[in-house]
Amino acid sequence: MKINLHTHHYAPLTDTTEVVNQYPEAFNPAIPYYSIGIHPWYIDEDKVKERLLLMDIQLSGKGALAIGECGLDKRIETGLDLQIEVYKQQVLLAEKHKKPIILHCVAAYQEIVELKKKWNISVPMIIHGFSKNRQTAEMLISNGFYISLGKYLMRNPQMEEVLKNIPPDRLFLETDSMEESIATVYKKATDILGRNIEQEIEHNFNRVFNRDCEFSNEHV
Repeated sequence: MKINLHTHHYAPLTDTTEVVNQYPEAFNPAIPYYSIGIHPWYIDEDKVKERLLLMDIQLSGKGALAIGECGLDKRIETGLDLQIEVYKQQVLLAEKHKKPIILHCVAAYQEIVELKKKWNISVPMIIHGFSKNRQTAEMLISNGFYISLGKYLMRNPQMEEVLKNIPPDRLFLETDSMEESIATVYKKATDILGRNIEQEIEHNFNRVFNRDCEFSNEHV
């Protein structure tokens, strides 16, 4: 079973479990498995409270697997203080519902690590779409984060070194908004590592998302 940790395009496949990114204001209950979150790009200060209330309801659904994507982005116009407050409210929901967090992080890795410690976050945290170097990956892993690779693994040869140095129990793969399939990402990672990683990632998924047995395909 392949796991697509983060995708914006729902395409049901019999050999793949997809965690489809959804937004509280544009929620599709027909999608079997999803994450739900307020992306820092789309923060509307006047609607944050309403969207958090929607998330609280949507996170009770059977298919709700994670909070996200949410996080911090220092390269957008939205002020960092507002981003942190919206992020904090979503962390509180993650703790309430005992759901992992799928993180969007741009130029704010130090802040993400510091807030994890400051807020004593207990749920698993996954950096999606990782694009930085080996040293940054190691810093995140040493602070308890998981790393999900996708687009930049396919585009940037320097990410091969990053992949080789991620411990097997901290790795996920994803497509995000790419046109390439998750099978293509898995093949790329398998070629780089020289081993089949499908079972490793499925094991990580079962552990991080509290799946005690093989993930059900009853909705696929």
